[in-house]
Amino acid sequence: MLARLLCLTMALTACQHAPVHAEVTPSAVPETITHADLLERIPQTAEQAVQSVVSISTTRTRSVSALPPMFNDPMFRHFFGDSYGAPRQRQEQGVGSGVIVRSDGIILTNAHVVEDADELEVTLKDGRTLTAAVVGTDSPSDVAVLRLEDPPSDLVPISMGDSSSLRLGEVVLAIGNPFGIGQTVTMGIVSATGRTNIGIEDYEDFIQTDAAINPGNSGGALVNTRGELVGINTAIYSRSGGYQGIGFAIPVDMAEDIMASLLENGRVERGWLGIAIQTVDEDLAEALELDQSRGVLVSDVTPDSPADSAGLRQGDVIVTLNGKEMTDASRLRNTVALAGAGEPFSMTVIRNGREKNLQGTLGEQKSAATKVIETTEELFGLQLSPLDDTARAELSVPDRVQSGMVVQQVEPDSQAARAGLKSGDVILEVNRQPIDSVAALKRAWKGTGERVPVRVWRSGAAIYLVLPRDG
Repeated sequence: MLARLLCLTMALTACQHAPVHAEVTPSAVPETITHADLLERIPQTAEQAVQSVVSISTTRTRSVSALPPMFNDPMFRHFFGDSYGAPRQRQEQGVGSGVIVRSDGIILTNAHVVEDADELEVTLKDGRTLTAAVVGTDSPSDVAVLRLEDPPSDLVPISMGDSSSLRLGEVVLAIGNPFGIGQTVTMGIVSATGRTNIGIEDYEDFIQTDAAINPGNSGGALVNTRGELVGINTAIYSRSGGYQGIGFAIPVDMAEDIMASLLENGRVERGWLGIAIQTVDEDLAEALELDQSRGVLVSDVTPDSPADSAGLRQGDVIVTLNGKEMTDASRLRNTVALAGAGEPFSMTVIRNGREKNLQGTLGEQKSAATKVIETTEELFGLQLSPLDDTARAELSVPDRVQSGMVVQQVEPDSQAARAGLKSGDVILEVNRQPIDSVAALKRAWKGTGERVPVRVWRSGAAIYLVLPRDG
């Protein structure tokens, strides 16, 4: 429900954002200021930052039917002809925000602000209207880069901040063009950082703020009290379509990397390891006999992938990547993707209770990103059949999955149902023992602990589930 509400909010109207200026070095250490200093600084910061935030107006051409759906009936077409009531073209106007990041007319905004736009107009703070073209967009992260066609010499690029140094409770300003009424500045604090699994974008590492963000603010700037860009305002959580105290911004560190790729290559070359992963929770840690619930479990490794070449194995738990702690699957997924194709990596994994260091080189992601699958809990109440050639073809199970038992039916309210097992799942292992029959499953079940790891093939990837011994 949350994801749908967020997506609907974004679809209703465009919001805008603030950019980055690579020529300005952000402060390395958080400064301490008095309340009086803060009250004096906020107006100065707002007055400076708004010079870099622009309004973006878009024109889109849509094909719409000239008749109600009932007139699409073949019988109606037979008598009146296919040309009667043919779709007509309709122009739609949209509004959002953007941020000037370079003095040569480069603007950073959201991809959904300029999506399918036939014409783009950018309005500066002083009211001047300029034409812009799209340099590139990256829908998975919702970042887009524009270029002014005839940029004036007096553009004011915004200074770039460091979103990784943001602190909870830090004061921030949101600047944009809500509802198309004109530039507006609102103030709030950083409510949370590292928000993932929101369901807005494929790659999420959001800054959450309570600074008022409304439709029209997308692509606008989230700045700190020094006037440095720290985020791109992207979406809100709302049941009404308006501000309800929860807004999300793309961290500027992520946006800047994506912008650089779009400017240099016209696309984003994301890194790829070739693994299926899931976050290690307490139940999974107990079932796998890990000393603590930390890291990211590797539930499958693609043959001949960068992960395979580096020596990563199914069952390894990744705890660090390139010196950064991997606390959950989404963080690992983002870190790998943003590192880029062809980049070296080093990681620390836990294997059989011991830490092991691995190195390799990332490949390029050609399709969907590394698959993140969250664990479900509890099991038993199943009807099973062997994984034969017919089932293998129907479920698209690759030849490298040599054996398993297909779940035909799950009894409602059983351990299996509560654990999340579904019809069409293929049980591969129970307690690390391969399963090719009901007898093998029963043997593997004997003598296990209170939490039993069950490896399952589902929707093109292997995942682990945790089965409590008692129901």
